Parts: sequence; C-alpha cells; structure tokens
Amino acid sequence: MFEKIAKIQLVLFALILGLSLIIGAKTISNNFSKDEITVTGSASEIVTSDSGVWRFQIRTDGSTRNDAYKALTSQKPVVLEFLKNNGIKDSEIEFLGINNYARYKTGPNGISTQEINGYTYEQVVKINTNDVQLIKKLHLEIPSLVEKGIVINSYEPNYMYSGLADKKAELLQKATADAKFRAKEMLKATNNRVGRIRTVKMGVFQITPPDSNEVSDWGINDTSSIEKKITAVSNVVFGIK
Repeated sequence: MFEKIAKIQLVLFALILGLSLIIGAKTISNNFSKDEITVTGSASEIVTSDSGVWRFQIRTDGSTRNDAYKALTSQKPVVLEFLKNNGIKDSEIEFLGINNYARYKTGPNGISTQEINGYTYEQVVKINTNDVQLIKKLHLEIPSLVEKGIVINSYEPNYMYSGLADKKAELLQKATADAKFRAKEMLKATNNRVGRIRTVKMGVFQITPPDSNEVSDWGINDTSSIEKKITAVSNVVFGIK
C-alpha cells in the first residue's frame, strides 16, 4: 500500500514539475517578446499666418439716447473712410450689433445714484482679411482717429494659418521618424536594433510664437503672432531586435 502511495506522489510531483517548467518557459518567452523601448520624438516648423481677424469698438455719449445714436451713425463714415483709404475692402468690413446703456450720476460718497447722467452707444467693427501685415499696421494706426473726435477701443488682432491640418499630419510623421532615430541612437550601446512599432500615441500640438518655449498638457493655439511655431510630439513604443 505504501509503495502505491509513493508511486502516486511521484506521479503528482512529476506533473507539477512539468507544469512549472511549461509556465516558466512561457513566462520567459512572454518577457522576451515584450522587450521594447519607449521614445518621444518631436518636430517643429515656423509658418506664416495667411488670414487675420481684427475688432475695434467705437463709442459715443449723449444726453439722450437719440443724441448718442446720432453721434454713432455720424462717425461710421469717418471710420469707413479711414479703413478704405488704407486698403481695406468693403467685403472685409462688418459692423456688428449696437449696444447701449444709461450712465448714472455719482454721489459725493462715490456711489452711483439712480439719476441718469446720459447714454452711451457702442458698436464693434470687425475686419476679416488675408492681408495680415495690413491688419498689424492699422491696429497701430487707428488710435489716430481720436484726433477726429472718435473714441476707439481696439482689440488685439487674431492671426490664423489655413494649412494647419495638413501641417499637423506632416509634422506628426517627422516626429515619429525622430523617435525612431532616437531609439537607434539609444540602442547602439547594446548592439540591438530597433524593431517594428508596437504602439504610437500622438501628443498635443503646441502652436506658439517662434521665440516661445511655453508648453501645455492641453496644447497651445496662439493667435497673437503672425509667425507661428508648430510643434508635434509623438510617443512611440518600438520592439527591440
């Protein structure tokens, strides 16, 4: 009976040992197949904006709503003349909705009272053109209209680049190629070679002024500068040969 039990134990031991060897060999094989290197590549290029949007506001005051509105309508031809004389076309000019509000007198304590002191009318003018240099020039020169009695509040222009989608795709390819080059350089010391791409993940794009080093986890989309630097990042996992 003891001999029978011993044989059963021997058989069980052999089975357990065999399973252990199989599992061990599988684990080694899996670890080897997962030999990989993760590299981040980047590529950047400076582009020139090819369109721009600029807004400025004209404002008038009057003792009555009618006076303030008339003053506003009388200033529009002066503004239009300035824009057209400087190369802006009719199709590039848009007068947006008019905003108006009452102004209240201030008491001796500096607190606004309920007594109306007059009315203010405001209107935003929007310029949309492909001549970005002209927008830049007029943005600096339009305060000269103050000499003609026009109150101007000019906003910063926004400059855009229409080829952004194609440029992003191109830079992403270059960033992936850069990642492969970096992987090759890193593996030289180990006498290994770069294998196939296992995974590739696109990072966020940074669109910044040319001299900026600013980055953001959410990406940056600068519209303040005519010249822009577009930077693409590619996170790539390569197999190792």
